[in-house]
Amino acid sequence: MEQETLVRAKRLIKSTLNDLLIGTLTVLPIIIVAEIVIFLANVLLSTVFGVRECVGNSGVTFLAFAGAFALLTYIGHTINRRRHSLILSVIDYSIGKIPFLNTVYKVTQRLIDLFRSKPEDTKREVVYVEYPKDGMWLPAYLTNREGDRCVLFVPTSPNPTNGFTVIVHESRIVKSRLDITEATSFIVSIGAEFPKAEEALALPMETPPLSGT
Repeated sequence: MEQETLVRAKRLIKSTLNDLLIGTLTVLPIIIVAEIVIFLANVLLSTVFGVRECVGNSGVTFLAFAGAFALLTYIGHTINRRRHSLILSVIDYSIGKIPFLNTVYKVTQRLIDLFRSKPEDTKREVVYVEYPKDGMWLPAYLTNREGDRCVLFVPTSPNPTNGFTVIVHESRIVKSRLDITEATSFIVSIGAEFPKAEEALALPMETPPLSGT
């Protein structure tokens, strides 16, 4: 009986954390837009009116944290079950009417979709690319393709959301069987977690010259 209760508790915790993660990723574009608005508002207040905010009540801080946790979990839950959220639909429509912010919002949504996409999506596959020189390989996300040109996002360790975008010829990449989650785990762990480490043996390497030759 106790073991069954423990299993149910683990399932509930796992489900709640999964809903929270999905809710957080979904509202991240909104948070970025809100940060831009807050930044501009603070600049305006500090330069024109000289107004400084007063912060300090621990009770209000706890309520704000609890409210944010509940809201993100609820949004993640509704998206998991219904594939959409009425709250986000209203926010999407509102931000879509604001110049500049709507562009930032859409670009951020596409970036988040990259990490939420399914492994079988050919535009979201993981590949290896040589960088910064031949014989040194990095995992990258294939985000777009035009003819024989591939657009890659190359993430950096330990934060996979940081990186750079490059355009390379398809002959310069090697396909990987890693999915987005596995590649992200490899990057965050700075290589300690490598689910398909045998792929490294298939990557072409330059053999170093023997010493004294």
